[in-house]
Amino acid sequence: MAASSIETVVDDPRVTAQFCRSIRHPGGEVVLLGVVHDHPASIGRVRTVIERVDPDTLALELPSAAVPLYRAYARDERSPPRFGGEMSAAIDAVSNTEVVGIDAPNWPFVRRLVARLVADRVSPSTARRVLSSLGNATRDALTSRVAATVTDATSLTVAADEPVSYSCTRADDPETQAAHERAHVAGVRALLGGTEDEVERPTAYRDDARERCMVEQLRARRADGSVVAVVGADHLDALEAGLSDSLSGGSTRHSSSSN
Repeated sequence: MAASSIETVVDDPRVTAQFCRSIRHPGGEVVLLGVVHDHPASIGRVRTVIERVDPDTLALELPSAAVPLYRAYARDERSPPRFGGEMSAAIDAVSNTEVVGIDAPNWPFVRRLVARLVADRVSPSTARRVLSSLGNATRDALTSRVAATVTDATSLTVAADEPVSYSCTRADDPETQAAHERAHVAGVRALLGGTEDEVERPTAYRDDARERCMVEQLRARRADGSVVAVVGADHLDALEAGLSDSLSGGSTRHSSSSN
């Protein structure tokens, strides 16, 4: 099913242009699904869209080393799975689809990040904070890989992190979930907006490198067919812009629905 027709087929308030973008390209189509970690609306949106699109590739905002752990979560008899939030729910929703992790840390990310820090001549304190966050991300990825090994080899299920609780649940209707998710995102953005200078924020350097690397991987993956990418909602605009920049003659860009 063409991703651009999702809004005409799915009558679901959780599937809107705020969280769902489709970029059509002669080499293949990418559907970007923005999510709020563990939110019931995000889990519902991911499952609904993936089941409709049936993509050739499922790309997750996870390091490659963490994918096996979320595969293990997805084998839970419950649907959606108890652990792993929207990522394991996405894996649970596919069958013969290739599942890949497109997030840092990886070598292209490290090279791009270091090159940017050098080119911008950032202060030593900013460089230390950026590299410290990189070290934390690497430890998290390795921890996930070990957790996957333990989960596969034993009857234990190792949780990568504590599930996030919200005032709405999966038992609430889609309208309630969607309204709560929109309010949550608006509240978080209002809280974070303007707190630090965007150029000097260490997270800005890290996220820019992450997003550029994710765009490169999605460009390569769409050559093999349709792609659904599940990423944090804050990355949607940057990924959509990066993929749209590579559109050639005859290509079009669609939003999956209106708010």
